[in-house]
Amino acid sequence: MDSTVLLAALASKVPQERLRAVHVDHGLHTRSGEWAEHCRSVARDLRVPLEVIQISVPRRRGHSLEATARDLRYQALAGTLRKDEVLLTAHHADDQLETVLLQLFRGAGLAGLAAMPEWAPFAGAGLAPFAGAGLARPLLTRTRHELQDWARERALRWVEDETNLDERFDRNYLRRQILPLIQSRWKGAATAVARSARHAAQAQRLLDALARADVERASDGPDLSLKSLRALHPDRRRNALRFWITRSGFRAPDARRLEELAGPLIAARPDSHPRLSWGDAVVRRHADVLSIAPAPEAARGASRDQGGRQLPAASRGPPPSASRDATARSVKWSWQSQPLIDWPVGSMKLELRPHAHGAIDLDALPDTLVIRTRAGGERLRPRRGGARRALKSLLQEAHVPLEERARLPLLFSGKTLLAAGARWLDASIQATSASAHRGRLQLHLRERSLT
Repeated sequence: MDSTVLLAALASKVPQERLRAVHVDHGLHTRSGEWAEHCRSVARDLRVPLEVIQISVPRRRGHSLEATARDLRYQALAGTLRKDEVLLTAHHADDQLETVLLQLFRGAGLAGLAAMPEWAPFAGAGLAPFAGAGLARPLLTRTRHELQDWARERALRWVEDETNLDERFDRNYLRRQILPLIQSRWKGAATAVARSARHAAQAQRLLDALARADVERASDGPDLSLKSLRALHPDRRRNALRFWITRSGFRAPDARRLEELAGPLIAARPDSHPRLSWGDAVVRRHADVLSIAPAPEAARGASRDQGGRQLPAASRGPPPSASRDATARSVKWSWQSQPLIDWPVGSMKLELRPHAHGAIDLDALPDTLVIRTRAGGERLRPRRGGARRALKSLLQEAHVPLEERARLPLLFSGKTLLAAGARWLDASIQATSASAHRGRLQLHLRERSLT
Protein backbone atom coordinates (compact mmCIF):
# COMPACT_ATOMS: atom_id res chain seq x y z
CA MET A 1 0.00 0.00 0.00
CA ASP A 2 2.65 2.52 0.99
CA SER A 3 4.78 1.88 -2.12
CA THR A 4 1.69 2.20 -4.31
CA VAL A 5 0.83 5.55 -2.68
CA LEU A 6 4.37 6.82 -3.19
CA LEU A 7 4.48 5.82 -6.85
CA ALA A 8 1.03 7.28 -7.57
CA ALA A 9 1.90 10.55 -5.85
CA LEU A 10 5.18 10.83 -7.77
CA ALA A 11 3.51 9.98 -11.08
CA SER A 12 1.11 12.90 -10.58
CA LYS A 13 3.89 15.41 -9.85
CA VAL A 14 7.12 14.30 -11.56
CA PRO A 15 7.68 14.55 -15.33
CA GLN A 16 7.40 11.11 -16.90
CA GLU A 17 10.95 11.09 -18.27
CA ARG A 18 12.38 11.65 -14.77
CA LEU A 19 10.63 8.78 -13.01
CA ARG A 20 11.01 5.02 -13.15
CA ALA A 21 10.03 2.18 -10.83
CA VAL A 22 11.86 -0.95 -9.70
CA HIS A 23 10.35 -4.08 -8.14
CA VAL A 24 12.57 -6.76 -6.57
CA ASP A 25 11.16 -10.29 -6.72
CA HIS A 26 12.86 -12.31 -3.96
CA GLY A 27 11.20 -15.56 -5.04
CA LEU A 28 10.54 -16.47 -1.40
CA HIS A 29 6.75 -16.69 -1.70
CA THR A 30 4.70 -18.91 -3.99
CA ARG A 31 2.78 -15.84 -5.17
CA SER A 32 5.83 -13.67 -5.86
CA GLY A 33 5.28 -14.01 -9.61
CA GLU A 34 1.71 -12.72 -9.22
CA TRP A 35 2.98 -9.77 -7.22
CA ALA A 36 5.49 -8.89 -9.93
CA GLU A 37 2.71 -9.00 -12.55
CA HIS A 38 0.53 -6.77 -10.33
CA CYS A 39 3.39 -4.24 -10.18
CA ARG A 40 3.63 -4.27 -13.97
CA SER A 41 -0.11 -3.58 -14.20
CA VAL A 42 0.01 -0.68 -11.74
CA ALA A 43 3.03 0.83 -13.50
CA ARG A 44 1.25 0.59 -16.87
CA ASP A 45 -1.80 2.36 -15.45
CA LEU A 46 0.40 5.14 -14.07
CA ARG A 47 2.49 5.25 -17.28
CA VAL A 48 5.71 4.71 -15.37
CA PRO A 49 8.45 2.44 -16.79
CA LEU A 50 9.09 -0.54 -14.51
CA GLU A 51 12.05 -2.88 -14.12
CA VAL A 52 11.49 -6.20 -12.31
CA ILE A 53 14.64 -7.71 -10.80
CA GLN A 54 14.64 -11.36 -9.74
CA ILE A 55 17.05 -12.44 -7.03
CA SER A 56 17.72 -15.72 -5.24
CA VAL A 57 17.93 -15.55 -1.44
CA PRO A 58 19.96 -18.39 0.12
CA ARG A 59 18.90 -19.85 3.45
CA ARG A 60 21.98 -19.97 5.65
CA ARG A 61 22.17 -21.36 9.14
CA GLY A 62 22.70 -18.63 11.72
CA HIS A 63 21.66 -15.87 9.30
CA SER A 64 18.35 -14.02 9.34
CA LEU A 65 16.47 -14.72 6.12
CA GLU A 66 14.89 -11.26 6.34
CA ALA A 67 18.28 -9.56 6.78
CA THR A 68 19.84 -11.57 3.93
CA ALA A 69 16.94 -10.66 1.64
CA ARG A 70 17.27 -6.99 2.59
CA ASP A 71 21.02 -6.96 1.82
CA LEU A 72 20.52 -8.68 -1.54
CA ARG A 73 17.65 -6.32 -2.37
CA TYR A 74 19.81 -3.25 -1.82
CA GLN A 75 22.67 -4.79 -3.77
CA ALA A 76 20.23 -5.35 -6.66
CA LEU A 77 19.03 -1.75 -6.40
CA ALA A 78 22.66 -0.61 -6.37
CA GLY A 79 23.13 -2.42 -9.67
CA THR A 80 20.26 -0.55 -11.33
CA LEU A 81 20.73 2.91 -9.78
CA ARG A 82 22.34 5.45 -12.08
CA LYS A 83 24.60 8.34 -11.19
CA ASP A 84 22.75 11.36 -9.78
CA GLU A 85 19.52 9.37 -9.33
CA VAL A 86 17.66 9.25 -6.02
CA LEU A 87 16.04 6.05 -4.82
CA LEU A 88 12.77 6.85 -3.03
CA THR A 89 11.26 4.32 -0.63
CA ALA A 90 7.87 4.45 1.06
CA HIS A 91 8.85 4.09 4.72
CA HIS A 92 6.44 6.09 6.89
CA ALA A 93 6.16 7.30 10.49
CA ASP A 94 4.79 3.98 11.80
CA ASP A 95 7.73 2.15 10.21
CA GLN A 96 10.05 4.55 11.99
CA LEU A 97 8.29 3.92 15.32
CA GLU A 98 8.63 0.16 14.86
CA THR A 99 12.31 0.48 13.94
CA VAL A 100 13.18 2.64 16.96
CA LEU A 101 11.38 0.28 19.39
CA LEU A 102 13.02 -2.81 17.91
CA GLN A 103 16.42 -1.12 18.16
CA LEU A 104 15.72 -0.27 21.79
CA PHE A 105 14.80 -3.88 22.56
CA ARG A 106 18.07 -4.98 20.95
CA GLY A 107 20.11 -2.56 23.05
CA ALA A 108 21.22 -0.43 20.09
CA GLY A 109 23.31 2.69 20.41
CA LEU A 110 22.67 6.13 18.98
CA ALA A 111 23.18 5.00 15.39
CA GLY A 112 20.46 2.38 15.81
CA LEU A 113 18.08 4.74 17.60
CA ALA A 114 18.54 7.30 14.83
CA ALA A 115 16.74 4.68 12.73
CA MET A 116 15.99 5.75 9.14
CA PRO A 117 17.09 9.19 7.89
CA GLU A 118 14.89 11.14 5.50
CA TRP A 119 17.84 11.41 3.14
CA ALA A 120 21.27 9.73 2.92
CA PRO A 121 23.86 8.92 0.25
CA PHE A 122 22.81 5.65 -1.32
CA ALA A 123 24.95 2.59 -0.57
CA GLY A 124 24.07 -1.02 -1.25
CA ALA A 125 24.88 -3.53 1.49
CA GLY A 126 28.65 -3.77 1.82
CA LEU A 127 29.20 -1.15 -0.89
CA ALA A 128 30.65 2.32 -0.75
CA PRO A 129 28.20 5.21 -1.32
CA PHE A 130 27.61 6.09 -4.97
CA ALA A 131 28.88 9.48 -6.12
CA GLY A 132 25.85 11.72 -6.43
CA ALA A 133 23.24 9.01 -5.77
CA GLY A 134 20.84 9.35 -2.84
CA LEU A 135 18.26 7.45 -0.81
CA ALA A 136 15.19 9.45 0.22
CA ARG A 137 12.15 8.60 2.34
CA PRO A 138 9.64 11.38 1.65
CA LEU A 139 6.79 9.74 3.62
CA LEU A 140 8.52 9.52 7.00
CA THR A 141 6.32 12.31 8.39
CA ARG A 142 3.09 10.54 7.31
CA THR A 143 1.34 7.83 9.31
CA ARG A 144 0.04 4.55 7.95
CA HIS A 145 -3.57 5.71 8.44
CA GLU A 146 -2.95 8.89 6.45
CA LEU A 147 -1.55 6.86 3.55
CA GLN A 148 -4.46 4.41 3.65
CA ASP A 149 -6.99 7.26 3.56
CA TRP A 150 -5.17 8.84 0.60
CA ALA A 151 -5.09 5.51 -1.28
CA ARG A 152 -8.79 4.81 -0.69
CA GLU A 153 -9.84 8.29 -1.79
CA ARG A 154 -8.16 7.63 -5.13
CA ALA A 155 -9.34 4.01 -5.43
CA LEU A 156 -5.80 2.70 -5.65
CA ARG A 157 -5.30 -1.07 -5.65
CA TRP A 158 -2.47 -2.88 -3.94
CA VAL A 159 -1.35 -6.32 -2.77
CA GLU A 160 -1.15 -7.31 0.89
CA ASP A 161 1.66 -9.74 1.72
CA GLU A 162 0.10 -12.32 4.03
CA THR A 163 3.47 -12.96 5.67
CA ASN A 164 2.92 -9.58 7.36
CA LEU A 165 0.31 -11.38 9.49
CA ASP A 166 2.83 -13.93 10.80
CA GLU A 167 3.51 -12.88 14.39
CA ARG A 168 6.52 -15.15 14.69
CA PHE A 169 8.40 -12.21 13.19
CA ASP A 170 9.24 -9.53 15.75
CA ARG A 171 8.16 -6.60 13.62
CA ASN A 172 4.77 -8.16 12.85
CA TYR A 173 4.16 -8.97 16.54
CA LEU A 174 5.09 -5.42 17.50
CA ARG A 175 2.86 -3.96 14.77
CA ARG A 176 -0.19 -6.11 15.50
CA GLN A 177 -0.07 -6.61 19.28
CA ILE A 178 1.96 -3.81 20.90
CA LEU A 179 1.59 -0.66 18.80
CA PRO A 180 -2.24 -0.55 18.92
CA LEU A 181 -2.02 -0.43 22.74
CA ILE A 182 0.66 2.28 22.67
CA GLN A 183 -1.17 4.41 20.11
CA SER A 184 -4.49 4.08 21.93
CA ARG A 185 -2.85 5.73 24.95
CA TRP A 186 -0.35 8.06 23.22
CA LYS A 187 -1.94 9.28 20.00
CA GLY A 188 1.13 11.10 18.76
CA ALA A 189 3.62 8.31 19.56
CA ALA A 190 4.84 7.91 15.98
CA THR A 191 5.50 11.64 15.56
CA ALA A 192 7.19 11.97 18.97
CA VAL A 193 9.45 8.96 18.47
CA ALA A 194 10.39 10.20 15.00
CA ARG A 195 11.49 13.45 16.65
CA SER A 196 13.62 11.49 19.14
CA ALA A 197 15.18 9.59 16.22
CA ARG A 198 16.18 12.92 14.64
CA HIS A 199 17.79 14.02 17.93
CA ALA A 200 19.72 10.74 18.04
CA ALA A 201 20.83 11.27 14.44
CA GLN A 202 22.16 14.74 15.30
CA ALA A 203 24.13 13.34 18.25
CA GLN A 204 25.47 10.54 16.07
CA ARG A 205 26.71 13.05 13.50
CA LEU A 206 28.74 14.75 16.24
CA LEU A 207 30.22 11.39 17.28
CA ASP A 208 31.03 10.65 13.64
CA ALA A 209 32.83 13.98 13.27
CA LEU A 210 34.93 13.17 16.35
CA ALA A 211 35.60 9.64 15.07
CA ARG A 212 36.59 10.94 11.63
CA ALA A 213 39.22 13.20 13.22
CA ASP A 214 40.54 10.35 15.41
CA VAL A 215 40.69 7.93 12.48
CA GLU A 216 42.40 10.59 10.38
CA ARG A 217 45.19 10.86 12.95
CA ALA A 218 45.48 7.08 13.37
CA SER A 219 45.29 6.12 9.69
CA ASP A 220 48.20 4.25 8.15
CA GLY A 221 46.97 3.78 4.61
CA PRO A 222 43.71 1.83 4.95
CA ASP A 223 44.93 0.53 8.32
CA LEU A 224 45.05 2.05 11.82
CA SER A 225 48.07 2.71 14.02
CA LEU A 226 47.79 1.03 17.41
CA LYS A 227 49.97 3.72 18.96
CA SER A 228 47.37 6.35 18.06
CA LEU A 229 44.47 4.17 19.17
CA ARG A 230 46.04 3.47 22.57
CA ALA A 231 46.33 7.22 23.18
CA LEU A 232 42.55 7.61 23.00
CA HIS A 233 40.15 7.33 25.93
CA PRO A 234 38.42 3.90 25.72
CA ASP A 235 35.09 5.50 24.74
CA ARG A 236 36.70 7.46 21.91
CA ARG A 237 38.67 4.39 20.84
CA ARG A 238 35.49 2.33 20.49
CA ASN A 239 33.83 5.19 18.65
CA ALA A 240 36.77 5.50 16.24
CA LEU A 241 36.92 1.74 15.62
CA ARG A 242 33.19 1.53 14.90
CA PHE A 243 33.46 4.43 12.46
CA TRP A 244 36.53 2.93 10.72
CA ILE A 245 34.78 -0.44 10.31
CA THR A 246 31.59 0.96 8.81
CA ARG A 247 33.47 3.39 6.56
CA SER A 248 35.44 0.39 5.28
CA GLY A 249 32.15 -1.11 4.06
CA PHE A 250 31.46 -3.65 6.83
CA ARG A 251 28.76 -3.97 9.46
CA ALA A 252 29.76 -2.81 12.92
CA PRO A 253 30.35 -5.66 15.40
CA ASP A 254 28.15 -6.18 18.43
CA ALA A 255 29.11 -4.55 21.74
CA ARG A 256 30.98 -7.62 23.03
CA ARG A 257 33.18 -7.96 19.97
CA LEU A 258 33.80 -4.23 19.81
CA GLU A 259 34.96 -4.38 23.44
CA GLU A 260 37.32 -7.26 22.55
CA LEU A 261 38.66 -5.32 19.60
CA ALA A 262 39.24 -2.15 21.60
CA GLY A 263 40.76 -4.02 24.56
CA PRO A 264 42.21 -7.58 24.49
CA LEU A 265 43.15 -7.60 20.80
CA ILE A 266 45.00 -4.30 21.01
CA ALA A 267 46.62 -5.33 24.32
CA ALA A 268 47.74 -8.79 23.07
CA ARG A 269 51.45 -9.61 22.80
CA PRO A 270 53.13 -7.92 19.83
CA ASP A 271 54.15 -11.28 18.29
CA SER A 272 50.70 -12.95 18.62
CA HIS A 273 49.11 -11.59 15.40
CA PRO A 274 45.53 -11.99 16.73
CA ARG A 275 42.41 -11.47 14.64
CA LEU A 276 38.75 -10.92 15.39
CA SER A 277 35.93 -12.05 13.08
CA TRP A 278 32.22 -11.33 12.86
CA GLY A 279 29.78 -11.59 9.97
CA ASP A 280 31.73 -10.98 6.78
CA ALA A 281 34.62 -9.03 8.32
CA VAL A 282 37.92 -9.87 9.97
CA VAL A 283 40.23 -7.41 11.75
CA ARG A 284 43.87 -8.47 12.03
CA ARG A 285 46.64 -7.04 14.14
CA HIS A 286 50.10 -7.25 12.62
CA ALA A 287 53.04 -5.50 14.24
CA ASP A 288 51.59 -2.20 15.47
CA VAL A 289 48.80 -1.91 12.89
CA LEU A 290 45.14 -3.00 12.57
CA SER A 291 43.77 -3.99 9.15
CA ILE A 292 40.30 -5.05 8.04
CA ALA A 293 39.28 -7.33 5.18
CA PRO A 294 36.46 -9.67 4.12
CA ALA A 295 36.47 -12.76 6.33
CA PRO A 296 36.85 -16.20 4.71
CA GLU A 297 34.28 -18.64 6.08
CA ALA A 298 36.97 -20.74 7.76
CA ALA A 299 38.43 -17.75 9.59
CA ARG A 300 35.40 -17.16 11.81
CA GLY A 301 35.21 -18.10 15.45
CA ALA A 302 37.56 -18.20 18.42
CA SER A 303 40.98 -19.83 18.68
CA ARG A 304 44.36 -19.22 20.28
CA ASP A 305 47.32 -16.93 19.89
CA GLN A 306 50.83 -18.13 19.09
CA GLY A 307 51.54 -18.60 22.76
CA GLY A 308 48.69 -21.10 23.05
CA ARG A 309 46.48 -18.82 25.12
CA GLN A 310 42.87 -18.42 24.07
CA LEU A 311 41.67 -15.03 22.89
CA PRO A 312 37.92 -14.38 23.26
CA ALA A 313 37.14 -14.24 19.55
CA ALA A 314 40.60 -13.99 18.09
CA SER A 315 42.81 -16.39 16.21
CA ARG A 316 46.32 -16.53 14.93
CA GLY A 317 46.71 -14.46 11.77
CA PRO A 318 49.31 -14.41 9.02
CA PRO A 319 52.58 -12.53 9.37
CA PRO A 320 52.45 -8.80 8.72
CA SER A 321 53.60 -8.94 5.09
CA ALA A 322 51.08 -11.57 4.08
CA SER A 323 48.25 -9.74 5.82
CA ARG A 324 49.03 -6.47 4.12
CA ASP A 325 49.45 -8.04 0.68
CA ALA A 326 46.08 -9.75 1.05
CA THR A 327 44.29 -6.44 1.48
CA ALA A 328 46.15 -4.54 -1.26
CA ARG A 329 44.89 -5.12 -4.80
CA SER A 330 47.36 -4.77 -7.68
CA VAL A 331 47.26 -4.63 -11.49
CA LYS A 332 50.18 -4.78 -13.95
CA TRP A 333 50.13 -2.02 -16.56
CA SER A 334 52.05 -1.98 -19.85
CA TRP A 335 51.17 1.63 -20.51
CA GLN A 336 52.73 1.94 -23.99
CA SER A 337 50.56 -0.80 -25.52
CA GLN A 338 47.57 -0.07 -23.26
CA PRO A 339 47.42 3.66 -22.48
CA LEU A 340 43.95 3.32 -20.87
CA ILE A 341 43.41 0.74 -18.11
CA ASP A 342 40.59 -0.12 -15.71
CA TRP A 343 41.24 0.27 -12.00
CA PRO A 344 38.42 -1.62 -10.22
CA VAL A 345 39.03 -0.01 -6.82
CA GLY A 346 36.77 3.03 -6.93
CA SER A 347 35.44 2.27 -10.44
CA MET A 348 37.90 4.44 -12.35
CA LYS A 349 40.22 4.30 -15.36
CA LEU A 350 43.85 5.41 -15.56
CA GLU A 351 45.12 6.97 -18.77
CA LEU A 352 48.73 7.80 -19.65
CA ARG A 353 49.30 9.47 -23.03
CA PRO A 354 51.94 11.73 -24.60
CA HIS A 355 51.33 15.42 -23.96
CA ALA A 356 53.54 18.34 -24.97
CA HIS A 357 53.20 19.97 -21.55
CA GLY A 358 52.85 16.81 -19.44
CA ALA A 359 54.53 16.55 -16.05
CA ILE A 360 55.96 13.04 -16.66
CA ASP A 361 59.20 12.24 -18.45
CA LEU A 362 58.08 9.21 -20.49
CA ASP A 363 61.69 8.19 -21.23
CA ALA A 364 62.30 7.84 -17.48
CA LEU A 365 59.19 5.71 -16.99
CA PRO A 366 59.58 1.90 -16.99
CA ASP A 367 57.63 0.02 -19.67
CA THR A 368 55.66 -1.97 -17.08
CA LEU A 369 54.18 -0.48 -13.94
CA VAL A 370 52.25 -2.03 -11.05
CA ILE A 371 49.14 -0.25 -9.77
CA ARG A 372 48.01 -1.07 -6.25
CA THR A 373 46.29 0.37 -3.21
CA ARG A 374 48.06 1.65 -0.13
CA ALA A 375 49.56 -0.81 2.31
CA GLY A 376 51.16 1.76 4.62
CA GLY A 377 54.73 3.07 4.81
CA GLU A 378 54.94 4.34 1.21
CA ARG A 379 57.38 7.19 0.52
CA LEU A 380 58.40 9.26 -2.50
CA ARG A 381 60.36 12.41 -3.37
CA PRO A 382 57.77 14.95 -4.63
CA ARG A 383 60.35 17.71 -5.26
CA ARG A 384 63.70 17.56 -7.02
CA GLY A 385 66.46 17.98 -4.48
CA GLY A 386 63.96 17.67 -1.64
CA ALA A 387 63.58 15.00 1.02
CA ARG A 388 61.64 11.78 0.63
CA ARG A 389 58.20 12.21 2.19
CA ALA A 390 55.79 9.74 3.73
CA LEU A 391 52.68 9.46 1.56
CA LYS A 392 50.58 9.43 4.73
CA SER A 393 51.88 12.90 5.65
CA LEU A 394 51.22 14.25 2.16
CA LEU A 395 47.65 12.97 2.24
CA GLN A 396 47.02 14.45 5.66
CA GLU A 397 48.46 17.82 4.70
CA ALA A 398 46.29 17.88 1.58
CA HIS A 399 43.21 16.91 3.64
CA VAL A 400 42.40 14.04 1.28
CA PRO A 401 39.24 12.28 2.57
CA LEU A 402 39.75 8.81 4.04
CA GLU A 403 37.53 7.10 1.47
CA GLU A 404 39.58 8.65 -1.36
CA ARG A 405 42.84 7.50 0.24
CA ALA A 406 41.58 3.91 0.34
CA ARG A 407 41.00 3.81 -3.43
CA LEU A 408 43.94 6.00 -4.50
CA PRO A 409 45.91 4.15 -7.23
CA LEU A 410 49.66 4.03 -6.59
CA LEU A 411 52.11 3.41 -9.46
CA PHE A 412 55.18 1.35 -8.62
CA SER A 413 58.27 0.08 -10.36
CA GLY A 414 59.39 -2.80 -8.21
CA LYS A 415 59.31 -1.39 -4.68
CA THR A 416 59.74 2.23 -5.79
CA LEU A 417 56.65 4.45 -5.60
CA LEU A 418 56.57 6.60 -8.75
CA ALA A 419 53.15 8.26 -8.51
CA ALA A 420 50.29 8.60 -6.05
CA GLY A 421 47.32 8.94 -8.34
CA ALA A 422 47.61 12.17 -10.28
CA ARG A 423 48.47 14.15 -7.14
CA TRP A 424 52.19 13.46 -6.57
CA LEU A 425 55.01 12.29 -8.87
CA ASP A 426 58.38 11.04 -7.70
CA ALA A 427 61.24 13.33 -8.77
CA SER A 428 62.79 10.45 -10.78
CA ILE A 429 60.03 10.64 -13.43
CA GLN A 430 59.25 14.36 -13.36
CA ALA A 431 59.70 16.10 -16.71
CA THR A 432 62.21 18.93 -17.13
CA SER A 433 62.91 21.40 -19.93
CA ALA A 434 65.30 18.80 -21.35
CA SER A 435 62.70 16.01 -21.54
CA ALA A 436 62.17 14.93 -25.15
CA HIS A 437 58.97 12.95 -24.56
CA ARG A 438 56.45 14.11 -21.99
CA GLY A 439 53.17 12.62 -20.87
CA ARG A 440 50.17 13.25 -18.68
CA LEU A 441 48.47 10.85 -16.24
CA GLN A 442 44.70 11.18 -15.95
CA LEU A 443 42.22 9.45 -13.63
CA HIS A 444 38.74 9.11 -15.06
CA LEU A 445 36.27 8.69 -12.17
CA ARG A 446 32.78 8.02 -13.53
CA GLU A 447 32.11 11.22 -15.48
CA ARG A 448 34.88 13.31 -13.95
CA SER A 449 38.52 13.50 -14.99
CA LEU A 450 41.36 14.22 -12.56
CA THR A 451 44.73 15.26 -14.03
